[in-house]
Amino acid sequence: MEGEMKLDCWGYQVRTCSDACMSAINSYYQQVLSYGRKRYVILDAPKSDPQCVLGNILAAHFLCSADSSRAQPHIEAAKSYLNHASPYEKAMFDVLLYFVSPDRDDDLAVELHSKLLQDFPRDLVSLKRAQILCFYMGRPDLSLKLVEQVLPINGNENYIYGMLAFPLLELGRMEDAEEAGKKGYEINKDDPWSQHALCHVYQFDCRFKEAVEFMENCARSWHSLSSFMLTHNWWHVALCYLEGQAPMTNVRDIYDHCILKELERSDAVPAEVYLNAVGLLLRVYVRGELDAFGDRLRVLANNVANQAFWFLEWHLDILILWALSFTGEFTKAEDLLKGLKSRCGVLIVLSHTMFAHESECLFKYGKGDYEQALEFLGHEFDAVNFKIIGASDEQLDVFTEVYISLLLNTGEPKKAIQGIEKQLKQREGVPFLWCLLEKASLMLGRAEEAASYGKKARELEAAYFT
Repeated sequence: MEGEMKLDCWGYQVRTCSDACMSAINSYYQQVLSYGRKRYVILDAPKSDPQCVLGNILAAHFLCSADSSRAQPHIEAAKSYLNHASPYEKAMFDVLLYFVSPDRDDDLAVELHSKLLQDFPRDLVSLKRAQILCFYMGRPDLSLKLVEQVLPINGNENYIYGMLAFPLLELGRMEDAEEAGKKGYEINKDDPWSQHALCHVYQFDCRFKEAVEFMENCARSWHSLSSFMLTHNWWHVALCYLEGQAPMTNVRDIYDHCILKELERSDAVPAEVYLNAVGLLLRVYVRGELDAFGDRLRVLANNVANQAFWFLEWHLDILILWALSFTGEFTKAEDLLKGLKSRCGVLIVLSHTMFAHESECLFKYGKGDYEQALEFLGHEFDAVNFKIIGASDEQLDVFTEVYISLLLNTGEPKKAIQGIEKQLKQREGVPFLWCLLEKASLMLGRAEEAASYGKKARELEAAYFT
């Protein structure tokens, strides 16, 4: 084990005699940063050099998300040769061993990553890992702090500006996010995270046609993306069509040919596809356009009734709950709900209590029990408190729309108007919000105001895709 040191693509030392091992590690880095679908390439590293600490611990981290029993031998191998590892490998071992621990404290995990990045600031994969953790913690502020920590030394690097742009847009700094996204796109036009960040900005600004044209031009580079990134980018395109009041056939075609089509690939990850598919259909339903999709929701609900797709992500779980309850699969929905409540009971903190209430809400909403659904969601609902489900602001918007819909369906138009006006302060170019305002005003007998809101909605609809 006195083998030579090689340098990885960051320039950090890794003890291995195997060029193939080093190549697998570097290929894995590239797959992670580019949202590639071949992250399993890291498994070639310990095959090429069973004594490489970095190859083993990275393989263990990769396997933990799917099969922790397969990860343990790699952890033990890394531990066995740790005394001969480089300082970088030892630091990575400590961070990743804690990261895969079942008793992990997320705040401490972020702190450990921050320390790692102080010592090894060129390691953009560790930055990415930490940012994903921050996302599921609902902490874009921490995510931004991490990327700013390493930005000075990585100012001209590929992928860094997409990682800068996302927390900026999550913090509402859209101009800064656009600037960062454009810089990332200039460095690498195929960087999916920079593309994605720019789409977020254009979409938020109601530049729907610009967003669609930009993303459809980028789509030529998406074939090699993971199931999630591929279908999520198309989800954004479909949503821009939907929000800009394009013909519903545009939205349906993307659902059929760009999202569900992914399931035909032998290496597809169905859960990642279903997250975007069900999320899109919920948007369509809230807007009263589900009839244009025929029996697609029923077919989708039948697929996600498979318990193999449950308890993977909070966000997917609550979307599945809605799909199952709406299509009459009440027994399955109740089984899922019980499982979620049990898990939330173990994690007795405010955020998980809120998640349990949101789950109950989506279950009741799907059944058409609007009074009970609103009771669980609460009359002071604010989507920003639900980032812990693992959703961006754009993904959370649908729950705000559900909230407003529930207020209207339970005869609370004044309260609904408050929610609508709050949304309009941020995105006054969304026709659907003006339609909701028109409906609420009619319920209050304000015909003249309703007419002006309806006119505004029609003007916006005509401005985007006609």
